[in-house]
Amino acid sequence: MIPVFKESAELIKYASSHQLYDDLISQLKKDFGLANLTFDLPADCNPDELKYLLQKNIQFLIEEKFSDFLNLLYVIDLPETTAKKIMNIRDQNISSHYTFLILKRVWQKVWFRQNYK
Repeated sequence: MIPVFKESAELIKYASSHQLYDDLISQLKKDFGLANLTFDLPADCNPDELKYLLQKNIQFLIEEKFSDFLNLLYVIDLPETTAKKIMNIRDQNISSHYTFLILKRVWQKVWFRQNYK
């Protein structure tokens, strides 16, 4: 059964402890690439850095390139109803909500690939 997480840090820590952290990063880069976006990470990117850089990138896309952001959500295959719920949240840090949803969806891809190959 796929693990359920309440926050990004918990998800990343779990992926790291199960040797799936590199797969998570690879899938994120792949999905960004399919959306014609770049997601550059240092070679030795730690879990806290990953969360910070992803959230910063999402924030930039929301503020400056919203159509690219929507395209990324489409490529990642985030359900539209889920994405719309976040849009209705009146929170200063909406990018943190999207970061978690994106990580969660990318994690699902990695987890299924690992367990059903």
